[in-house]
Amino acid sequence: MAEQVDEQALDEVVTYTSDLIRIDTTNRGGGDCRERPAAEYAAARLADAGIEPTLLERTEGRTNVVARIEGSDPSAGALLLHGHLDVVPAAAADWSVHPFSGEILDGVVWGRGAVDMKNMDAMILAVVRGWARQGVRPRRDIVVAFTADEEASAEDGSGFLADRHPGLFEGCTEGISESGAFTFHDGNGRQIYPIAAGERGTAWLKLTARGRAGHGSKVNRDNAVTRLAGAIARIGAHEWPLRLTPTVRAALTELAALYGIESDLTDVDALLEKLGPAAKLVEPTLRNSTNPTMLDAGYKVNVIPGEALAHVDGRYMPGGEEEFRTTLDRLTGPYVDWEFHHREVALESPVDSATFAGMRAAIEEFAPEGHVVPFCMSGGTDAKQFSRLGITGYGFTPLKLPDGYDYAAMFHGVDERVPVEALHFGVRVLDRFLRTA
Repeated sequence: MAEQVDEQALDEVVTYTSDLIRIDTTNRGGGDCRERPAAEYAAARLADAGIEPTLLERTEGRTNVVARIEGSDPSAGALLLHGHLDVVPAAAADWSVHPFSGEILDGVVWGRGAVDMKNMDAMILAVVRGWARQGVRPRRDIVVAFTADEEASAEDGSGFLADRHPGLFEGCTEGISESGAFTFHDGNGRQIYPIAAGERGTAWLKLTARGRAGHGSKVNRDNAVTRLAGAIARIGAHEWPLRLTPTVRAALTELAALYGIESDLTDVDALLEKLGPAAKLVEPTLRNSTNPTMLDAGYKVNVIPGEALAHVDGRYMPGGEEEFRTTLDRLTGPYVDWEFHHREVALESPVDSATFAGMRAAIEEFAPEGHVVPFCMSGGTDAKQFSRLGITGYGFTPLKLPDGYDYAAMFHGVDERVPVEALHFGVRVLDRFLRTA
């Protein structure tokens, strides 16, 4: 049994989650976000615990915080513990409570960032401050990073840190961050805790169709809008082939074992059907994907424009980028050009590592009824940028959630919220893992 977490940390994690939510760090992607107030809040709590923070900006107001806690074993690789400070927009009129109120109602903390991911930022602060009070020294160096701009390009955040300040992460071999170790209720009484050991690559695309401008009343076989519409329709309807990565194979194998069924990976569709609701953990990461999201063409109804634009949210599996490129060349056709508006690598992390085993053990200690499985994230995190430094990333933000709580819907959704008890569980598990990592 690990040492007990500092009890004050359980109060602090709730306070910090609420306080950080009240600091509006909305990132609309246009560069107008200002994370500095949240960064200063986090830095002050680190400094108050005797942990020296460094504040760094590429752009004024887009502030990042980095600090290092020295471990007891200089020969051990350092562990990066990172969370982003920015959040996506929220329309107050759509919410039950104001999205930046940080209200605590009936044991639940409400607001934008409650799950993505000011809860984890608060957990990190609560745990390391608890260590300072208890005199705890971890085995490995722990590098703490609170980043800007994750919800857009990360150019002012983790990308900037990795490219311009790699020395701050010297010795880091692995990192943990968002979107893993939450309770997934399968509807049959089982509680599954998926830990992320992979991410699909990010491929946000810009499509440009060119044609012959002209009067809307005239026949025009070179209509840019028609050409773009055809390409978008083909992209949206395309069925990408199955691609099983090592992480997804491990997820399917462990889920099959949990349900006592044969893990026949030659017929994945049949296996998914047998897994029932648990299939949701792997279905988004079996293939590349392309979803058209934005269209822009013309300025007047009776004028055929000479150019039409579209954007597509593309994601590709680890090892799937070449297939992605060649398929897009074919789907767009000869009259539509495409380019990467934003591109980041796909990630694959080992599930047989000592670090993964440590995360599994920490979950099992505080949720013995739970079943830990690896999974691949359909989206992306700052782990992509930190991978440039050779840092292997995992998704590990532990939360014990009640049945009926739709964790996935909280990300970028309306009425984002997190139970207080889930935060307490997260602090206990994170503390246990980091002490022994």
